[in-house]
Amino acid sequence: DKGYDPMRTFRMGSFGFLLHGTTGHYFYGFLDSKLPGTAPMTVASKVAIDQTIWNPIFGCMFFGYLNLMEGKSLDDYTTKIKTDLKTAVMGSWAVWVPAHTINFAFVPPAQRLLYINTIQIGYNVFLSFLGNKSVEEEPKKEL
Repeated sequence: DKGYDPMRTFRMGSFGFLLHGTTGHYFYGFLDSKLPGTAPMTVASKVAIDQTIWNPIFGCMFFGYLNLMEGKSLDDYTTKIKTDLKTAVMGSWAVWVPAHTINFAFVPPAQRLLYINTIQIGYNVFLSFLGNKSVEEEPKKEL
């Protein structure tokens, strides 16, 4: 069993501070500007856009940032994406579809990022385990 890893905490915290907070601010501001209101179709559209467009982009940014901060190679990044992006995206659906339905329907736009970041604290536990899980390359198939 490994003990507490302060660098892992630093990587996760710096990702949130440097990338997630800023990109989230602009993405959700853009989404609200293009799809204003809380009508059911608007809420459903925002959730769908968030989970089909932003979610995979976020996953690639997250794994890429960890890869860069850990000094890993582009091949390591590609393997991580192939191995774990689908799990990250599908895990996101369990948390963020209901959370964003509430978010876009009831939370005032000025408070949305705070609401998201509050839930993100718990979701980061999942991401931290997934992001720090070692992956093994699949053996190359001979032709």
